[in-house]
Amino acid sequence: MRPESSPREYRFRPLQRCWRWCAVVLLPLLLLATATSSSAQIRDDEIEDLLSEYAKPILDVAGLGGQNVRIFIVSDLGFNAFVVNGRAIFVNAGTLLISKTPNQIIGVLAHETGHIAGADLTQLQTANARARSAALMCRALGLAAAVGGVLAGGGGEVGQVGMGAAFGCQGLVQRNILAFRRIEESAADQAAVTYLNATKQSARGMLETFAFFASQGLTSSAQINPYLQSHPMPKARIAQLRNLATSSPYFGKPDPPSLQIRHDMMRAKLSGFLEKPAVVFNKYPRANQSLPARYARAIATYRKSGLRAFLPQVDALIAADPGNPYFYEIKGQFLLDGQRPKQALAPLRKAIALAEQQNRKSSLIRIMLGRSIVLAGGNQQASEAIGHLRRALSVEKTDYLGYEALSRAYHKVRRLVDADMARAKYFRYRPKRSGDEAKDDFASAKLLADRVMEQAPVGSKLWVNAQDFVKFELPKGKKK
Repeated sequence: MRPESSPREYRFRPLQRCWRWCAVVLLPLLLLATATSSSAQIRDDEIEDLLSEYAKPILDVAGLGGQNVRIFIVSDLGFNAFVVNGRAIFVNAGTLLISKTPNQIIGVLAHETGHIAGADLTQLQTANARARSAALMCRALGLAAAVGGVLAGGGGEVGQVGMGAAFGCQGLVQRNILAFRRIEESAADQAAVTYLNATKQSARGMLETFAFFASQGLTSSAQINPYLQSHPMPKARIAQLRNLATSSPYFGKPDPPSLQIRHDMMRAKLSGFLEKPAVVFNKYPRANQSLPARYARAIATYRKSGLRAFLPQVDALIAADPGNPYFYEIKGQFLLDGQRPKQALAPLRKAIALAEQQNRKSSLIRIMLGRSIVLAGGNQQASEAIGHLRRALSVEKTDYLGYEALSRAYHKVRRLVDADMARAKYFRYRPKRSGDEAKDDFASAKLLADRVMEQAPVGSKLWVNAQDFVKFELPKGKKK
């Protein structure tokens, strides 16, 4: 598992008088900006493979199977999921941790798929644009009324009435947007149940998940104006969803046991990596000798006590289930992190071999293996590293650590032009912490790509790759 660091920080200043308006109109756009910045994402083959398996039948019946909809894991322990650009579903790690069954997460994915199939984000952005225009018109009319009243001798009271009319008009626009969003959420619920029925899956998990979500706000819901909510009121929404779910012939259908154990392993892995070791040890006490509990404890042991304490535990896991590729993965990962790249090679190779046999995702493990080979030293295995890295980067097209390792591997075999191209992509995709740093990296990427075009034969695959990189992958205005 690998967290992707945030290239920039988002800071928001409070806006007086219009915080509710901003929450309704601007929140989806802020989510879009934050999500697409790769902020605080988690990358992990095991978890991504499982979530893709959950989503595939849902996306297929929704007519989205060929549209490359991706699922991203956000490193946030809160409960949330949302869609961006009709091509991405973001799920908080906290949502995965809280879930008890695969069906609960499948229900969340079905709901978000309903938003994508309904093109809700595009419609919401259009509605937001119209709302902003209407709001500006309201403010202008109110200001005109206020100024006109003062000029006519009405004084401050007339001016206050004019501005009050402006805010009242703006409130009406706000309510229209909120009503639009409530309709969207209800429609996504209905679409989700339709998808679950079509794939012969239960809607029980979706009902359980959203009931939990609703319970988080029920303590204050009695004081909430239902017309100022972007989602249907909890009781009304849950009642509607319960009617839909329980009427399904598949409502009582359980998850397959094999899928449940993979779900439990996913939750254990997330807990081991994201929660404090003391929390992990309390959640998974030593008396619990199930594989998920031992998995979580092994990861937490590494984080708390280091490699020496971890290795016996992971070796015991491998002995208990030698066919699990991801036990070998974490052994290799922690050996690599512990600066033992040579020892990481065997478990990482085994992890890839098992993942391929089981038709499971392994591109991120390949990048780890490629990095381990490069860091282990020597030039004899550099060609193997290049093969693994190129294969993985054909899938993980923006993995900066992969490009860094690929550049170093090319240097080992004296393919210097190829090394420059890989290094250019490393500078392009590595996380940035400031605007100046970003400009420097883009300039370095441009310089290296230009050098590749000068040295590679004109029209060759490498020359075309460098040209396309400069034209289409480097941000406009930041190439120099």
